[in-house]
Amino acid sequence: MELVLNILKALGSLGMFLYGMSLMSGGLQKLAGDKMRSFLASMTSNAFKRVLTGIVVTALVQSSTATTLMLVSFVNAGLLSLANAIGVIMGANIGTTVTAWIFALSFGGGGFSLGTIAVPLMFFGFLFISSKKNKRKNLGEFIMGFAFLFLGLTTLKDTSSALLNNEPVRIFLSMLSGWGFGSIVLFMIIGACMTLMLQSSAATIAITMVLVAQGYIPFEIGAAMVLGENIGTTITSNIAASVANVSAKRTARAHMLFNVFGVCWVLILFHPFLRLIGNIVTQFGFYNPVTTDFSGLFREGITAEQEAMRESLGACMPYCVATIHSLFNIINTLILIWFVPTIEKIVKWMVPSPKGEDEVFRLKYIKGGPLTTAELSLDEAHREIIHFGEICYNGFGYIREAIKCDDEEKFEELNKKLIKYEEITDKIEFEIATYLSEVSNGEISKESEERIKKMYKIIGEMESLGDSGEAIGRMIKRKDVHGKKFNEDMQKRLARMIDNVEVAYQVMVENLKNDNLTSITNAEDAEYNINECRNALREEHLLNLENQNYDYSTGVYYIDIVSELEKIGDFIINVSQASVRKAVK
Repeated sequence: MELVLNILKALGSLGMFLYGMSLMSGGLQKLAGDKMRSFLASMTSNAFKRVLTGIVVTALVQSSTATTLMLVSFVNAGLLSLANAIGVIMGANIGTTVTAWIFALSFGGGGFSLGTIAVPLMFFGFLFISSKKNKRKNLGEFIMGFAFLFLGLTTLKDTSSALLNNEPVRIFLSMLSGWGFGSIVLFMIIGACMTLMLQSSAATIAITMVLVAQGYIPFEIGAAMVLGENIGTTITSNIAASVANVSAKRTARAHMLFNVFGVCWVLILFHPFLRLIGNIVTQFGFYNPVTTDFSGLFREGITAEQEAMRESLGACMPYCVATIHSLFNIINTLILIWFVPTIEKIVKWMVPSPKGEDEVFRLKYIKGGPLTTAELSLDEAHREIIHFGEICYNGFGYIREAIKCDDEEKFEELNKKLIKYEEITDKIEFEIATYLSEVSNGEISKESEERIKKMYKIIGEMESLGDSGEAIGRMIKRKDVHGKKFNEDMQKRLARMIDNVEVAYQVMVENLKNDNLTSITNAEDAEYNINECRNALREEHLLNLENQNYDYSTGVYYIDIVSELEKIGDFIINVSQASVRKAVK
């Protein structure tokens, strides 16, 4: 019964750890908001800045996965080249090792443990979460996540001692560790599988620290698990990118190449690499984990001197594991930073661009479910909406061609395209709306809630643009069926109206791309010009009917098209109005 209880406690502490990690990372990302993404997009002018950016961002958000997701978003949007993204990924691999050093501190080296302040922090986290202001709520979420993370880590450490502290377990692990290089490969695979199952490299590092610090596995086996964790985290990102677009897959492959190369050279130089680690940690007063014999410290009946040495070992070994993690990624970056163009060519070869694929008829940026936070998910949706606007603008070109077309066969082709574009706008609206609905089901801030409402409004108006294109096609078809034709003057007047609407389209796309849109004077001017043109055309139309310049039936089709073009202008101004972003307090 006690064994079952200890197993459940271990699983519960692991769950608390993973939940705390997720909560802390999510709170930090929401707290940083657009500033973090702006920093990530701007600090990439040279190799040093790219690596530094990856280190800083990942150390702050405590998640290399979150950094990678942001990179994918920027590559998709054309804000960041693949080569620049590879440099930031290298920095992200170094930045994620900061987490390992925080874990090492939490094990109580120097008589202090972060786990001891976890429970008191929960009170302050609750106070901040209870605030009505979003920034304080996000800060409270970070504090609460921090508390859960280290409380879970401390509980995991204590529970594992009770669960594993028996001779049969030590004999079994000792047997698995006694196969030389075979054991290194075995535990490297175990580390990769654990990372894949837990979906967290940080969790695997924490478990490795516990096992090494308490003597369940030797230091070199712990090093093998760290190598496996670096492989496992790339498997996770590649699985996530499997349903994504080409840019996401290439970014994930670059991450995989970076870590696989590093593991290969470390395996070749495994023992010299461990000796280097040993020489480094001894400079800071720790035992050398390679040359010191710890085999007799974990038995019953040890002397007081051995007991003191075992306690010192428990404090220093987590730092040794963190040193492996950091040095692996630092050396790997120093080697590969000079070969970024080569890595770029390799990943482009591994994930070639699709041939003969019509990008117009499918979503470009949204490929899977929502990302780790609502803010990142809405950035993906925003880019998709910009793409949606560009598709609508492209469709308007067919409206222009259809109105001035005199050839019946050519018009049929154009009309089919207008019908197709109406179907496309329906499909894109539905898919973006479905995605926004999934984001809404998660925990979102008031600002995100407001953004989602505006996005629903925008995609609804854009879908109406497709409807108007199809409606104009039907009007022209009815005109042709009844044998009516627009004369040269009517074509010129319609061209004036179309020119005004096209300017409005251009302004709409421009406003959609503006992340900090506060004024839509340009859209209002375009809408005013459309309305003035419509009014002028109506007056001219009445005069032409009086002067019998064309028959009444032809005039009906003519003025109906003018009205539908003006309606398009209404939908366009509605998009710009909904695009204005206001801060939510």
